Formats: sequence, structure tokens, C-alpha cells
Amino acid sequence: MVIDQYKDVENGVVHGVEELGIPFLENFKKVDDYEGEIDNAVEKGSIVMVLLSTFVAVCGSFEFGFCVGYSAPTQFAIRNELDLSLAEFSMFGSIITIGAMVGAVSSGSIADFVGRKGAMRMSACFCTIGWLAVYFSMAAWTLDVGRFFTGYGIGILSYVVPVFIAEIAPQNLRGGLTTINQLLIVCGASASYLVGIVVTWRTLSLIGVIPCVFLLVGLVCIPESPRWLAKVGLSKEFQAELRKLRGKDADITQEAAEIQAYVDTLQSLPKAKFMDLFGSKYIRSVIIGVGLMALQQLVGINGINFYATEIFVAAGLSGNEGTIAYAIIQLPITVVGATLMDKSGRRALIMVAASGIFLGCFLTGGSFFLKEHGLLLEWVPLIAISGVLIYISSFSIGMGGVPWVIMSEIFPIHVKGVAGSFVVLVNWLCAWIVSFTFNFLLTWSSTSTFSIFAGFSIVTILFVAKVVPETKGKTLEQIQVLINS
Repeated sequence: MVIDQYKDVENGVVHGVEELGIPFLENFKKVDDYEGEIDNAVEKGSIVMVLLSTFVAVCGSFEFGFCVGYSAPTQFAIRNELDLSLAEFSMFGSIITIGAMVGAVSSGSIADFVGRKGAMRMSACFCTIGWLAVYFSMAAWTLDVGRFFTGYGIGILSYVVPVFIAEIAPQNLRGGLTTINQLLIVCGASASYLVGIVVTWRTLSLIGVIPCVFLLVGLVCIPESPRWLAKVGLSKEFQAELRKLRGKDADITQEAAEIQAYVDTLQSLPKAKFMDLFGSKYIRSVIIGVGLMALQQLVGINGINFYATEIFVAAGLSGNEGTIAYAIIQLPITVVGATLMDKSGRRALIMVAASGIFLGCFLTGGSFFLKEHGLLLEWVPLIAISGVLIYISSFSIGMGGVPWVIMSEIFPIHVKGVAGSFVVLVNWLCAWIVSFTFNFLLTWSSTSTFSIFAGFSIVTILFVAKVVPETKGKTLEQIQVLINS
């Protein structure tokens, strides 16, 4: 029901009406009548501008994936041409996560200060500067500067794109449209893998500018988020932009009243401080959020994403063949995961995914063990690619998106901003640890590297089984009761 749930303009998170204490509910005799009036008003309007705005915004999602995938197909070429050591390339590959960490932490303030469109423009500019720095690089330090800039840009995009889509979409389309964000990230990563096989690393960096150009041009043609305009007190502009999104024939009166009342209520709530997170009221939510965000990275996803080609070559397989298979399988599996999220439940999907990750790590580590001992050498490449594909399929179906959904559901609205920044910081910090150490671990012992990741997948299963509540189909109030019981 439209009245029963609201999207948090800060994080695109669903909240129950009881927590918000929406005062304007008293003005309506029947909630169902109100819901029907809003839905009918939306249906009479046009969704063309909503779809166009979503398409423009997810150019940023595509850019996100393209940046993340860039290092996998280019590792050997960059190292050979610029004579980089393993440590220097590991810094280049992983410094994107440091930039993203800074960008993600500052993204909320930036998006609130300059608007959702302004934040996307800013991120596109940072990514463009970063790609050009990579293209013209003749030394390791300029590569690192460029990679850091692209990281900062995608750190902002990781926050503002899903928030913008959630804020502009009508209720009946919000779920489907927000799912496109994750799909375009996967598409961007796959495109980077595939195109990187046939072009030079410098050309691939120039291609990375293309989504930024589409984003910058497209932002000129679409409206700003009405909810942000209402939040900063631009009521006249808020009404005008909402009408652009809903169409000239749509009745926006009641939706505008809903948004304004929500914003008024949001601003009346107390502002939480960082130390409040560690009080008894929120500590279990923090443990759940931090645990999921850390384990999502500690199972090794960014190491495999950044250096997939090296894994395949080390196992005796053609890097191109493995990379093509890796790129192709991500998209359909991500679609399956999005479909199952609200059917199978959050906990079950994560535990199934973690089990698949364990199997993938076991097979990949086993292939390196066989190679090291000269056993079944003709089977080693097949076992290796099977393990990696099982790994990425399992991650995409559950570990990729579900922890973010749970994280968004477990914090009350007035602490969600500071709590979200904290757990995102933990996520990117763990991503940097994995991506920086992965090459060194692989050089030390490929078998042991995947054994470590397999161990973290087991920890994930136990953590979810013992600590994480099932949030599917529950209001925020019910989730809080589960967490604090």
C-alpha cells in the first residue's frame, strides 16, 4: 500500500508508517481510498520522463561497473608497457576502493548540498579526469591518481544513483526501476572485461569516458529529484519537477502533499551522532550491518573481479576464454537473484550463495593444488574455470545485493544516515584489503588463498544463521522487535 510504506530520501529505504508517525494520515478517512487515488493519478500521467531519467542515471551505474572491471583485462599489458612491479600494480588495482571509500562517505553531504543531479555531474567529472589521467600515464603514480579519481567518482555514484531513482519513481514502478541499478553495474563490468580483450588498455580508458559523457549530456534533459527540492524548501520548483515526471495530465496534488508531509516529518526527527550507534539500542543492528558488509568483501569478490584474467592464466587457461565466460554469466545470474530476493527470503538466499561460494573456492583452490602436485593436469583448467564461474554465479545471486538490502532495513530512519556511512566505510575498507593483498596472496599460495576465502564463506553461513533476522515481508517496526528481542 502506498501509505503503509515510504522510501527514505536519504537511502532509498522502506519504512513503516508507525515509526514515521505521519500526521497527515488523520486527514484521510480510508487509506485504501487514498492509495487508489494516487495510483490512478499516476496511471493518468506519463512515465516517459521517469524512464528517461532512470536511463540517464544508470549511465552512472554502468560507469561504476566499468571502472571496477577495468583492471582485470589490462593487468599484463599495463605491467609490461610501464614496467610495473606486482606491488605497484596491486596499488593501482586497489586504490579505486580508497577513492570510493572517500566518495561514499562524503556522498550524502554532497547530494544534499548540490542536489542529486549536481552530485552525478560532479562524479562524472571526477571519473572523466581519472580516465584521462590513466590514458596519458607514463608512470605508476599517475595511474594511481587516475584510478583514485575514478574511485571517488563511483563512490558518489554508488549512493546517489539508487537514491535518485527511488525518489523519482512512482510507487508501482519503484522496485523494478531500482533493480536496474545493480543490473547496469554488472553490465558495465562485463563490458569492461569483453572490450578489454580486443582493445589496448589506453583505448579502454578512453572508452570509460563514454558513459560519463552520456550522463553529463542526459542530466541536462531530465528533472531534479522533487523530494530533494522539497527538502531544501524550493516548493515551487518541487511542484514543477514533479509534474514533469508524472506528465501534464497527471493529478500530482496528493502525491505532492505526501512528499511534503514526509519531508516535514523527516526534518523533525532527532539527528543521530556516531557514538549513538554503539548504545544498547542500536548495537545489534550495527553488528549485523558491519558483519554483512565485511563478509561480503572478505569472501574475496574484489580480488577475483580485479584480477580474474590472472587467475585463469595461472590455472593454465587462456585469459581471454575465461574472461569472456566470466563476463557473460554475470548478467543473467544477477537477474535471477533480483527475482528470488522477495520470494525465497534474505537469509536463505545469502546462505545458499555462501555455500556456492565455498564450492567455487574449493574447486578453484583444488585446481591449483592439482597443478602444484602435477596431478590430473588436463583437468586443471576446466576445474579452475568451473570454480570461478560457480563462485561468481553464487555471489551474484545472493551475496552481491542482499546484504545491501538488509543493511538498509535494519536501522531506524533517524540513525540511517550515520549508520549507512559507517557500514559503507567498512565495506570499502575490506574491499581495499582484499584487492590490495590478493596478488600477494596468490603469489604466496593460490590454494591457500582460496582456502581463506572458503573459510570466510563458512563464517558467513554461521553469522547469518545465528545473528541475522529474516526481514522479508516485515515492517521496520517488526524488524526492530526481532533485532532487540
